[in-house]
Amino acid sequence: MGSLSVGPGALRWREAHRVAAFTLVEILVVLVVLGIAAGFLVANLASDDRRAIEHEAVRLSGALEHAVAAAQWSGDTLGISADGHAYRFWRRDAATQWQVIAGDDVLAPRALPDGMQVRPATYAGAAVSPDAILPFRPSGRNEPFSVLISIRDWKAIVTGDPLNRVAFSLQRVDAGS
Repeated sequence: MGSLSVGPGALRWREAHRVAAFTLVEILVVLVVLGIAAGFLVANLASDDRRAIEHEAVRLSGALEHAVAAAQWSGDTLGISADGHAYRFWRRDAATQWQVIAGDDVLAPRALPDGMQVRPATYAGAAVSPDAILPFRPSGRNEPFSVLISIRDWKAIVTGDPLNRVAFSLQRVDAGS
């Protein structure tokens, strides 16, 4: 019986015509990695509202602490108002008229990111109208207050107490409420 032999020319032909292809295992590994990456992306996008509102609550808390201290330092009555999409700080002049504060980077008017709302909620334990200016006295003896920031399914309640400490809490809002 004759033996079938493959010569060097046949091997070179096979190597030259080998089709480059992915194996099933390689394709599955790529799909698993893409699935994990997509999961992380979705999880991060879902928490963007929480991060955004937390960022704004921290910013507003710092500005409120600064306003309370500035009222004491300057001997002026200062205040804050919010109109839904922005908040601003005020100074009461000698004629008891409120003037928007200019020239202070911390107390400059602040427009919130799209979709975010802000409003004064309470002062001295009572609900206040949305156009109220919450005052901060130069004596440092202030009433407790709260300001509400909200976006889709999150809200932050920024509160100030009679000792002029400012804090905030984040809450998830139920769709039914």
